[in-house]
Amino acid sequence: MSEGTLYIGHRRYSSWSLRGWLAVRLAGLDVDVKVIPFERPGPTKAIAALSPNGLVPLLEHRGALVWESLAICDYCAEFAPSLWPADRVARAHARSISAEMHAGFRGLRSSMWMNLGEDFAERAAGKGRTAEALADISRIDAMWRDTRSRFGTGGPFLFGAAFTVADVMFAPVVARLLTWRPEVSEETAAYCAAVRRFPLVAEWYDGAAAEPADWLIEGYETLAD
Repeated sequence: MSEGTLYIGHRRYSSWSLRGWLAVRLAGLDVDVKVIPFERPGPTKAIAALSPNGLVPLLEHRGALVWESLAICDYCAEFAPSLWPADRVARAHARSISAEMHAGFRGLRSSMWMNLGEDFAERAAGKGRTAEALADISRIDAMWRDTRSRFGTGGPFLFGAAFTVADVMFAPVVARLLTWRPEVSEETAAYCAAVRRFPLVAEWYDGAAAEPADWLIEGYETLAD
């Protein structure tokens, strides 16, 4: 018998759900996963009835109710402390860049939304390059290169060999970059490839590809000319 439930949205679209799911899986929490398809126009009634902020992911676990992806990551780190770097300085850096991701980069989010469909990627490549999105990508590129040069020399991820909360928080950014294909540095391209190959990320992509066709949402699939 499981110890709770993780509620998520469409794997194809829901960037915040990906973060919560990765954290829960990395921590090894024994929970059921329930997908609540989005309604358009929103809000999705089934999510609003469950979640204090009306959004997913939402984690119910051993009597705790946790919403917001970064809060779920911190909760999971109580069970798996290695989700944050062990070194104090590295951990401070990881918390800072994770919080920056949680609070910012709205230009990238609005112009290059997450859509994991291979068919969509073929149409989206080279588009969405607004000034705001490109500025966000430039900041992210610089942040990743700085983090890897200081803390990531032992492996392919931001803090080396371990896939940490920082990688969890930026995994949907990787997905956006792989879909929309803006120009990035060689270091960032290599990091994106490593994240895409990570087994849990690959599993999420497989789950997205298996979602039924009637879950497609026009607003997430339509591209401006």
